[in-house]
Amino acid sequence: MAAYREAETDRRAFLLSTGAVAASTVLARRVFGSQQEPPQAKPPTEEDAVEVAQEQAQAITSRTIAEAEKLAGVKFTSRERKQILKDLEEEVQRLLVRRSLDLPNSLAPGQIFDPRLPDMIFDLEQRPLVPSDDETGSLPDSDEDIAFAPVTKLSHWIERRQLSSLRLTKLYLDRLKRIGPKLECVVTLTEDLALSQARRADEELAGGLYRGPLHGIPWGAKDLFDTAGIRTSWGATPYSDRVPDNDAAVVQRLAEAGAVLIAKLTLGALAYGDIWFDGKTRNPWNPEQGSSGSSAGSAAATAAGLVGFALGTETLGSIVSPSMRCGTTGLRPTFGRVARTGAMALCWSLDKIGPIARTVEDCMLILDAINGADGGDPSSLDMPVDFDARRSVRGLRLGYDPAWFEDEEANGLDRNAVDAARRAGLRLVPVRLPDWPYETLMTILTVEAASAFEELTLSNRDDELVWQEPHAWPNTFRQTRFIPAIEYVQAERFRRMVMEMMDEQFESIDAMISPSYAGSLLLITNNTGHPSLTIRCGFKEDGTPHGITLWGRLFDEGTLCNIGMALEEELDVWYRRPDPA
Repeated sequence: MAAYREAETDRRAFLLSTGAVAASTVLARRVFGSQQEPPQAKPPTEEDAVEVAQEQAQAITSRTIAEAEKLAGVKFTSRERKQILKDLEEEVQRLLVRRSLDLPNSLAPGQIFDPRLPDMIFDLEQRPLVPSDDETGSLPDSDEDIAFAPVTKLSHWIERRQLSSLRLTKLYLDRLKRIGPKLECVVTLTEDLALSQARRADEELAGGLYRGPLHGIPWGAKDLFDTAGIRTSWGATPYSDRVPDNDAAVVQRLAEAGAVLIAKLTLGALAYGDIWFDGKTRNPWNPEQGSSGSSAGSAAATAAGLVGFALGTETLGSIVSPSMRCGTTGLRPTFGRVARTGAMALCWSLDKIGPIARTVEDCMLILDAINGADGGDPSSLDMPVDFDARRSVRGLRLGYDPAWFEDEEANGLDRNAVDAARRAGLRLVPVRLPDWPYETLMTILTVEAASAFEELTLSNRDDELVWQEPHAWPNTFRQTRFIPAIEYVQAERFRRMVMEMMDEQFESIDAMISPSYAGSLLLITNNTGHPSLTIRCGFKEDGTPHGITLWGRLFDEGTLCNIGMALEEELDVWYRRPDPA
């Protein structure tokens, strides 16, 4: 520190000698403008000369601090600013030195988020998954009827050798080639890999090896999951030619389950929205609309019958929102349940991987296959999946706030879903969340996201992203540079407060139901780690689907999906299909 202060004294003397002459003119022009002669000014003081010279050299001054106070929402005195100034340049130097480190996107922070509070107790027994006993019927004659069938039916036809994986794969490849470009939902067709995996699935089945309900089922991966030797673009121009060396953990697990990877599907650039580096993904029900995002291609391709199912991710609505728009069923699992190794990191304490499918039971079959921890994801947890599709929901307590359904954004379809819950035998229990400033939690998302892609901001490669608006990532990343670190820590403390509040809510209920964007539940539950299930509940006047969302207890996706299946049966609208061709 002594050496630093000696150097500062020498620098001050230099600035005085070079800056005093111009000080009065610069100060006057700053006040009165450069096009007129300033009035006679008093000779500048030594402090004025230093300040002006430092500003000319783009150094940090007391004036800099005064302006920065506006961004931080604080106010210091002149004396306090001078004290702050003494060591501030050292702090900036530390920041610049840190930036010389290579921090890859896959490197997680040292502090790891865990949605489990200290006093929580979970049933850790792994029970066999029990599927429904619905009669699947015989294989349809129509290829289109096959293409839109849920995994529950496809798997039975394949297991019984009524349908080969190769035929199903070729059927979906044809639809991807014909319809995919219209919906702008495909980044890369993995045709060679898919045909190879399909042949292997058929050969294994012929030899007596059946891997389970996903055996031979073609699926699509949101293009932020690494695939060895196949580009994984993250939907963004700066990474459009990126080719990883290894498969993501979920890609490996689905291959082990016998599933067939048929396409890398679009996402909004860096997991936001539906605009990607080569287009805008479309809603199959109305191609004039975007499909919403960021799991844009996953929802569009599933809704349009181009894949058997897809995987998406969610940080704040990226499974819920496109499922609402495209009419798919989207399951966002509890944070930590599914390992994110090999998946692009946007927010390490918020990102979740989940299935997008046609029915609720499909989602549970997929979740069962991808569930579990992996050493590459320090946030991942080994928790059992407990699901019995035949379990009754009668008497289960479903929380709701009547105000959510009276809000101007709610509609008759939302209210009809509540009536369907009553018909299914669920007990509707009123709940009320505290009136807290939940938007505070957005600080966590923006800080983590800006950190994950700092390289784009500092290199100016953020200009390469197609979407350039005030609320798009490039500008958000820039704005976030000015959030004080203290505000991030305080937001995390508030997060713990919200986690405890939600734990209390779920003491008296088994799940909640709400319009998908009501009551800040989307923001709350993404930060607390609670799972959600979005299902189609009807159709709007323009013919496009509408969905509603259920919110469940931590690691209790089974109960959540039992309720979802009951609503699915009562509402009886999941089977309707778009005609994007």
